[in-house]
Amino acid sequence: MSTYLFPPNFLWGAATSAYQIEGSPLADGAGPSIWHTFAHLPGKIANGDHGDIACDHYRRFLDDIALMRDLGIRAYRFSISWSRVLPQGTGKPNSAGLDFYNRLVDALVANNIDPSATLYHWDLPQALEDRGGWANPESIHWFTEYAQLMYGQLDDRIKMWATFNEPWVAFNEGYVEGRHAPGRRDWKEAAMVSKNLLLAHAAGVAAYRAVGKHRVGLVVNLVPIYPATESAADRAAANRFDAYLNRQFLDPVLLGEIPSELPEMFADAWTTWSADELRTVHQPVDFIGINYYLRLVMCDDAAAGPARARIVNPPNRPRTATDWEIYPPGLRETLQWVSERYGNPPVYITENGAAFDDVLPPNGSVNDTPRVEYLKSHLIAAHEAIASGVDLRGYFVWSLLDNFEWQSGYAKRFGIVYVDFPSQRRVVKDSARFYADVIRTAGAALGSNRD
Repeated sequence: MSTYLFPPNFLWGAATSAYQIEGSPLADGAGPSIWHTFAHLPGKIANGDHGDIACDHYRRFLDDIALMRDLGIRAYRFSISWSRVLPQGTGKPNSAGLDFYNRLVDALVANNIDPSATLYHWDLPQALEDRGGWANPESIHWFTEYAQLMYGQLDDRIKMWATFNEPWVAFNEGYVEGRHAPGRRDWKEAAMVSKNLLLAHAAGVAAYRAVGKHRVGLVVNLVPIYPATESAADRAAANRFDAYLNRQFLDPVLLGEIPSELPEMFADAWTTWSADELRTVHQPVDFIGINYYLRLVMCDDAAAGPARARIVNPPNRPRTATDWEIYPPGLRETLQWVSERYGNPPVYITENGAAFDDVLPPNGSVNDTPRVEYLKSHLIAAHEAIASGVDLRGYFVWSLLDNFEWQSGYAKRFGIVYVDFPSQRRVVKDSARFYADVIRTAGAALGSNRD
């Protein structure tokens, strides 16, 4: 037996996003984002919650950085609020917003924590939504202007940039299902959004190549999809949904191709791609970030959306508080799939974690044994992927803090640090101590490998 040792330069991090933790969304000259607008619409968010205070990270970031330092976390993945630095989305920058991110990055560097920035984590400035949002082809130029501003401000200290976080979620939840901001349900508009997000990503990469000195990549959510049975119909359904969810954004970026299944699925809403557009999107990135939470089992169903595929929940499987199946082998399989399909690019697990019904005791830490077991099993799966030859370079736990969990409000807790929202008190959970041990021992705290 041997221990699960990770490579010496493996990057151990934690992740958050701006609207979910910062609070103060309109402070010091910031403009509203689509999530600020959406969260204040009646009935959109559980319990009427919104991000006006969230984790108050805008005012407490030094304390949160001290927490990370004490846990031994070596990298912090955060997102920038576009409307905090450009209240109108374009034009004159807001100096107070830029100052906040400069101070945040300076404090991270001073504490030997590598800052990793995501430019877009779903919070488009409302001023740009009022001009057509991501359905407007001008959005590509808006994003380029914003990206250039932030590269110029922070690239001297940030060595790892992501253009977008989970563009599929922004497209599907925001424009197909309507569960996320801006809350639309327009299939033709969604098709244009999908294309513009890819072109904006490419523009952000090109802008970085012109001035950046480090690395830029894309973060996607990937979900391994399995057929409910071995029937030809169920296997075809799983393949269609794989094209829709997993390959819609990766194939154009990494292969220069559109999945062949998509035009039929989009039907009359499909927007054609020129050869020049595909060449534009297919340009080298320095890494792919992979967010992994669950697998899906699908069966054929002609009435179930454009992919004609319906989710089937396997019985008697462990599930999280968000009703997501816990399936650690799917992480290894996903990493191996990316490696095999796309030529083994450098990858990071940029999000992985789970919500459980954590309870804050009167004294002491939060006993979240289910999360400890979740993290342990998924880190072992990550180690197995490395052993199989995957070029996996880091792991970011989701999330550092309990936070605003989108349409669930504050009801679902993903953090390794408990946030008592009325008091804003932080309480380190057992999972945070476990993760700190894993970092300190380079994985040896995971136990022994029988191979």
